[in-house]
Amino acid sequence: MKFYSKHLKSIVVIIATMFLILIIFSVVLLRKRDNYSAVRGNAARLADVLVSQYGVSGIQYALVCQGKMIVSGTAGVFNKENTQTLDNNSLFGIGSTSKMFATTAIMMLSDEGKVDLDQPVLTYIPEFKMADERYKQITVRMLLNHSSGIYGSTFQNAFLFDYPSPLAHDNLLSNLETQGLKAAPGEFSVYCNDGFTLAEIIVERISGMSFTDYIKQNITEPLKMTNTYTPQSDFDKERLVRTYVGNQETPVDTINVIGSGGIFSTAEDLCKFGQVYMSNPSIKVAKSMLSKNAKNKTKQKEYQNGFGPNQQDGLFGYGLGWDSVDAYPYSEYHIQPLIKGGDTQLYHSSLIVIPEHNIVFAAVLSGGSSFFGHVMGQELILETLLSVGYINEIIAPVKIKVPELSSMPAEKVDYSGIYIGEDSVKKVTIISEGKMTISTLYRGHVPDEIYLYTSEGWFVNEDGSKKLTFVEESNGRIYIWVKWQLLIPDLGQASMSSYDYELIQSNEVDNDTQHAWDMRSGKKYYIVNDNPYAQQYYIPGSICFEITTSEQIPGYAAYYKIADKNKGVKDIQIPCLAGRDTSTLEIFEIGGAEYLRIKDMVYISEKAMTDLPTSENNEITVENDGYARWYTVNPKDIGKTLTVNIPEKSSFALYEDDICVYFSVIHGNHPVILPENGKVVFVGETPGVAFTVNVNEK
Repeated sequence: MKFYSKHLKSIVVIIATMFLILIIFSVVLLRKRDNYSAVRGNAARLADVLVSQYGVSGIQYALVCQGKMIVSGTAGVFNKENTQTLDNNSLFGIGSTSKMFATTAIMMLSDEGKVDLDQPVLTYIPEFKMADERYKQITVRMLLNHSSGIYGSTFQNAFLFDYPSPLAHDNLLSNLETQGLKAAPGEFSVYCNDGFTLAEIIVERISGMSFTDYIKQNITEPLKMTNTYTPQSDFDKERLVRTYVGNQETPVDTINVIGSGGIFSTAEDLCKFGQVYMSNPSIKVAKSMLSKNAKNKTKQKEYQNGFGPNQQDGLFGYGLGWDSVDAYPYSEYHIQPLIKGGDTQLYHSSLIVIPEHNIVFAAVLSGGSSFFGHVMGQELILETLLSVGYINEIIAPVKIKVPELSSMPAEKVDYSGIYIGEDSVKKVTIISEGKMTISTLYRGHVPDEIYLYTSEGWFVNEDGSKKLTFVEESNGRIYIWVKWQLLIPDLGQASMSSYDYELIQSNEVDNDTQHAWDMRSGKKYYIVNDNPYAQQYYIPGSICFEITTSEQIPGYAAYYKIADKNKGVKDIQIPCLAGRDTSTLEIFEIGGAEYLRIKDMVYISEKAMTDLPTSENNEITVENDGYARWYTVNPKDIGKTLTVNIPEKSSFALYEDDICVYFSVIHGNHPVILPENGKVVFVGETPGVAFTVNVNEK
């Protein structure tokens, strides 16, 4: 018995020792295998930060490395009432990330020999025509690299609430017929939505299929992207994560220019799509969807074909479709990223591919900005590269230093003047002591920006985060080049490098012409020709355009250069983003009422509005021009109740101080109280529809 007991104890010790070794080995092995635990933890933290601090109501994110989904998660809510769970299959709009689907379709057709990127668009759309004869030089490549010279965005009937409509797509060619060009085709790259709707049309013409059917048959189904749709698809819209303006839930964000911004998807589906652009994707179909040559073409630095700043220390350096093929901080590691972002009024997305390391990150958001997705992706991608040994360290963010001041060359004073950006006018004043002051014209209560000249030859702000210099480009125009280090608390750091403003030249006009515009200064014009379901009637700041003039810049109305008594031209040529949407502004009359046209949008002068009629069962009819009917609220009717019988496919909205307080598409049809400083609009889809209106005491 002692012998047995003695050996039993030995056996127990051996077994215990082996068990302990097994546990230790398992832990070591687990740790060795789980390279990405820190990445997952950081992903959850960053997502929570976006929800808690940056206005994001819901986010979905995913990251694939070497064919493995190493991160996939959500934060926030599906809706604010928490009646449905936000998960990895919940759907979001991806906005302009849709442009990569249009790009991919074009490149697939190019691989098949059906599209030549350097052939004119006219080759594939023979009826394509514009008011500037140089349109004949626009090639397919120029659509994809944003260098076509087309004004930008033709969006009538495009941004609607839960109303799929082909009108924006179908009317683009006729709308472009009346438009000029902002520059010679190919001169420089500046963001252009219409180019991708044209690309969408090319895909349809060559394939004989709708764009929706083409991408389904050739992209999403082969890649098993089972959660990707367009407004023209048959799918359950209840799966779409809810969107909000303020705290008010909106109907479905429906973007009807699909190739430019209309696709719905998930982060995991976008990661499947992004693998098409990897050097060695694990998905077999992704390997063969595009040739190596086609993929290489999309990641060339197309933006360098024109003028503009280098983007190794910025974010926007266009390839074909991609927003950036040359960006900070990836340039610090000699790594090429492919980056595409998407922003509608309500949804946002980010797609980042690192081809050489077979990494793809995607995020989709309700609220916030695609920029937040980019920063989140940047942090996670760098951490992933470190985890698998592709980089040795994560380089510390650029340290922002207080500027070292220096004496300024006297000729810098000559850069003082008036500069125009995308939607603002700046007065730049430089004094010999090296101080530059930038003042915003037209908009009150915007504090001046102060910059001081430094030893590196730039003007720098007080904390050193933002610096400016002046560049005279090959087209003879002078630009303000801005470099900006952005520290985003609890998220990370980003860098921007762009031409933000262009120096304008004096524009002499005769006294009568100047007087005609001065008489309109301070007057507002309100949208009349968008769809009854248009977001423009509801989103703050969208319903009207205000004409402004100033003695400081005669010959201009806001950022429009006056051509005659009734026409102005937004005559800027700024690459990248700040010159993205240019246009002409035209004044015309109908029946004595003054209207304003900017590209495809028409606005009526507030001076032409009459008071809302208050007789019983008053009928308000949309006239033959189809324009919405606008009315003001008479002070004597403030506090009374408005009741409206709304025809089919129509809407009405009520405003207080130009802020929408009621839109029937959002709130349903019920009586509303007329406010002080109020306006009411009645919108019908076709001429002849009639609204029955009653105004009664409370």
